[in-house]
Amino acid sequence: MQEMSQSPHISGRFNQELENLKNAVLAMGGIVEQQLANTLKALRDDDKRIAEQVVIEDGHVNDMEVQIDKECMRIIARRNPIAGDLRLVLTIVKINTDVERMGDEVERIANMVLVKSLPSSEIIKAGMFNTGHLILDMIRATLDAFARMDVDAAKAIHQDDAKIDQEYKKLLIQVLSDMQQEAEILPGWLDVLWALRAMERIGDRCKNICEYLIYSVEGINVRHIENPFGELSERSAT
Repeated sequence: MQEMSQSPHISGRFNQELENLKNAVLAMGGIVEQQLANTLKALRDDDKRIAEQVVIEDGHVNDMEVQIDKECMRIIARRNPIAGDLRLVLTIVKINTDVERMGDEVERIANMVLVKSLPSSEIIKAGMFNTGHLILDMIRATLDAFARMDVDAAKAIHQDDAKIDQEYKKLLIQVLSDMQQEAEILPGWLDVLWALRAMERIGDRCKNICEYLIYSVEGINVRHIENPFGELSERSAT
């Protein structure tokens, strides 16, 4: 018996639903991107007012994540997507979670400013500010790659995460050294450490999104593979 295909009307409506889902995730990502930009301003200027607004507005990102997740579940239940469409919906589910968690990490950084735990060292503060801008660029590039479903861009961004890790390790060494000299203000330094860790985790979230994007487009799961793009090159050559 020949399998029935969807009518052009139903198929077109389904494609629009998938596009709406993508756009919703991109909109949420844009908010998180702006939240990080505002947090970096708060860090630079020691502006408690901006930091407080970032913390308050994180609730909006949480609400968006819940709504997108519900829409994904509705599409799976009603449309029963298969093959590439199913991979795209599952990709959106995963990216949705990672973008929301990026918002949580940004909130942690803003909280450091809010509770007046800025590092006493201008070198560390400048390092955090510069690293934050590297991460901001990474978020923008990641969202752009997702919008275009650009696998080559995703692979490049994935490898760029190593730069964030290097900056994180350098700052961590500096913080631990300064902590020993100012042990009397240990709680404040712990807040700085949490903020540094939050920055590093945002880079990891971007890396995750790139992996999901590659899976959606190529159907290849590159997670947990050492030197994944080396292996992918070998596969394509055979």
